[in-house]
Amino acid sequence: MAEHADYWRASADTGVAVAVGPVFDPAGTFGIAIVEVEDAKQAEQLADEDPVVLSELGFRYEVSPIPSMILRDPPAALAPINPDRT
Repeated sequence: MAEHADYWRASADTGVAVAVGPVFDPAGTFGIAIVEVEDAKQAEQLADEDPVVLSELGFRYEVSPIPSMILRDPPAALAPINPDRT
């Protein structure tokens, strides 16, 4: 599972992954990744290369487009160190 976290942390560091984490649903835990890519094919490629998917332990994924998103401005304490990076 560490390789899975490292994979998505690297994607976040490059700006591709916007948010990634577990969802504790009473019906069963699953993960969610919101990514910024050109198309569904790129999102599928990201998921296909996820170490947890490659482990062949039964993990699967679904790709669903989010055509628009409202994001809050980060609080001052969490503002980027480099103000040119948004």
